Amino acid sequence: MAESPRIYSIKEINRYIRMKLESDHVLSDVWLRGEISNFTHHSSGHMYFTLKDKDSRVKCIMFASHNQRLPFIPREGTKVIARGNVSVYERDGNYQFYVTQMQPDGIGSLYLAFEQLKQKLESEGLFAQERKRTIPLYPRAIGVVTSPTGAAVRDILITLERRFPTVPVIVVPVLVQGPQAAPSIVKAIQQLNEQNEVDVLIVGRGGGSLEELWAFNEETVARSIAASTIPIISAVGHETDYTIADFVADLRAATPTAAAELAVPHRMELQQQLTRIQQRLRQALHMKLQSGQERLLRVRRSSLFMHPRRYLMEPAERLDRLQDKLRHLTTRQAERVRGRFMRLSAAVAAAHPGEQLAYANKRWRTTSRQLESTMLGLVRSRKMELHGKIRGLDALSPLKVMARGYSLVYDEQEKRLIKSIGDVQPGDMIKVKLADGQMECHVWSMKGETVNDGNNG
Repeated sequence: MAESPRIYSIKEINRYIRMKLESDHVLSDVWLRGEISNFTHHSSGHMYFTLKDKDSRVKCIMFASHNQRLPFIPREGTKVIARGNVSVYERDGNYQFYVTQMQPDGIGSLYLAFEQLKQKLESEGLFAQERKRTIPLYPRAIGVVTSPTGAAVRDILITLERRFPTVPVIVVPVLVQGPQAAPSIVKAIQQLNEQNEVDVLIVGRGGGSLEELWAFNEETVARSIAASTIPIISAVGHETDYTIADFVADLRAATPTAAAELAVPHRMELQQQLTRIQQRLRQALHMKLQSGQERLLRVRRSSLFMHPRRYLMEPAERLDRLQDKLRHLTTRQAERVRGRFMRLSAAVAAAHPGEQLAYANKRWRTTSRQLESTMLGLVRSRKMELHGKIRGLDALSPLKVMARGYSLVYDEQEKRLIKSIGDVQPGDMIKVKLADGQMECHVWSMKGETVNDGNNG
């Protein structure tokens, strides 16, 4: 009986193909050359694109952990050389090229990378003139960051020795070409900043092609130059060569020799300058002395110096006139003060307390008499008015009526005035008030009277 064939799942076969591809020594680490198309920079940081040539194409992915170190920004149509491995995406069954490194292909792409980095750093203000520091006029020491074997270091040292032989020079050898050149330059700049033994740095190399000068177009080198606390002179290539380092540096020199000339003054020029200053100082002192002597002679020959009394007569006469004027003004002022004093004395005499008191006493006596007369008249008037009111009240008083023989009869509690026989009963106790006292009486009997109201015939 024939053995039944093994049936694989789609996932298993895709995984098998992936393992085969990843185990292949060629496909596990391969370089590809092509043109970028369908480029997408995802929000996650990963880059998805297609590499193509005139005959074929392959899908690519470059994870964020790898593309963060790219020296340029990929664009549609950019020609690149990419390094990575070929594998299969199991879910879709599509094989992809997983890129780990990528660089522009050719000088055109290098120039594109140069322009992109230049625009980026310029937008951050690294090229701004206001952040550039002044190169010290007389540095105490100079640091040189360049290749130890090139012509640049020889030109720099010869120029420094010729122009300013007393200045110390510290040379830090670095790589200026190749993949390790940029880290080597960055490390040297940081080292000199940490040691803080020099006042100015010269960073550069001799001339070359764009690829050979590329280390000085690296972003890490540009940022290390910008972060340096020591002023830096960039000296890369020839006069027509421009690198990113030239734009970031505090001063750009056309050549390494020109950088050395900018770093220190020329000894002969300083000597000539000192000679000119000495000559000018000597000439100025001579002119100052000569001017003083001439002035002294003019003073000694002047009429003031020879006849001083003549110049004292006019001030003496002026002093006499001023004294007379002062005496006249003093006399007039004394008269004005005397007249004012007399006026004030008369006013004070008129306002003497004795006079004021006598006048006040007179007014007081007059006012007292007037007040006494007015009060007596008012009292008499009020007394007469009071007596009249007393007589009127006395005429209306019930006591006057009772004095004529009338009396008032109250109940036993003196709460109710008895006005009719109907107000009491036989046997009730009553009180009778007379003009000179009261009596308590006992009602034994009552006798009424018929009141004639005029209606009876």
